[in-house]
Amino acid sequence: MFTGIIENTGRVDELIQKNGNITFWIASSLSQELSIDQSLSHDGVCLTVEEIRDGMHRVTAIEETLSKTNLNHWQNGATINLERCMELNGRLDGHIVQGHVDCVAECIGIAEKEGSSEYRFSFPLTYSNLVIEKGSITLNGISLTVFNVDSYSFTVAIIPYTCQHTNMRSLKKGGEVNIEFDMIGKYVDRIMRKKN
Repeated sequence: MFTGIIENTGRVDELIQKNGNITFWIASSLSQELSIDQSLSHDGVCLTVEEIRDGMHRVTAIEETLSKTNLNHWQNGATINLERCMELNGRLDGHIVQGHVDCVAECIGIAEKEGSSEYRFSFPLTYSNLVIEKGSITLNGISLTVFNVDSYSFTVAIIPYTCQHTNMRSLKKGGEVNIEFDMIGKYVDRIMRKKN
């Protein structure tokens, strides 16, 4: 379980494709603090740490993960948002995030505002019931609040600090991000659909 508050960024140092899976070596100042079998959010995707060496850690994404995320587009040198799982004795500064990405969203516009940047994203219509005005959403592992919501798109505002300390600073129009919809909203949506 995560909070959507990014701790650090890492860099893809190596990737190996094998049997439909991709193994990544990620270089990060967090890597030496990790332990084998630990869950770690990579751009919002919960992956298990398999090996640690020389300031890097190794994780593997399977076919199911690759089909629902942007991990199959990662390349050497890519910057990745990282967050360790939350501790039960800590504050929940963002919102409850599982690290289970639902789909990718495409950036369809970026507007620079005084004091912030606004990013507009489109997403599959199938998920329109899960996005509400002023609701929580996770983009590349970052907990954000959505506004200007319609059936297939929404906007988020990002403060300069978040831009500087995450990979949002390199996102361009047409780029894709991993999106996880609010877990509570998903349960409510399922209950309502079953009732109807």
